[in-house]
Amino acid sequence: MTIHSGSCLCGTVRFEVNGKFDSFYLCYCRRCQKDTGSAHGANLFSQSASIEWISGTTAVTSFTLPGTRHSRSFCKHCGSALPNTQIAGLLVVPAGCLDTDISLLPTARIFTCHQADWSKQSDGVPVFSKIPNKQP
Repeated sequence: MTIHSGSCLCGTVRFEVNGKFDSFYLCYCRRCQKDTGSAHGANLFSQSASIEWISGTTAVTSFTLPGTRHSRSFCKHCGSALPNTQIAGLLVVPAGCLDTDISLLPTARIFTCHQADWSKQSDGVPVFSKIPNKQP
């Protein structure tokens, strides 16, 4: 069985996901932009995997946008996105909270009609492997 380990930024919350991911979506909807403060959310989905919280379960908190199915879980200390089980039968894992590599490539980009203009026009932006010594 496949096991993936993950944690929050401050290290308070640690978990393991046992099983496989069914899909991996890069979501450009406004809600995911607000959740991440970035161009898109990057979430793995599984209907069969289970999660085991190793430590910090009391630091895990969740928010569901009223009147929607949009929910997220996060560490109440550092704000890091964490796995979410608010939708029955579905485990949603933010890809960035995993400490182990995943071999699954994104399945699709979704809600691209909401993609931020600055994100659409970033193909020609210089690329650096770390922070540059000076601004270009």
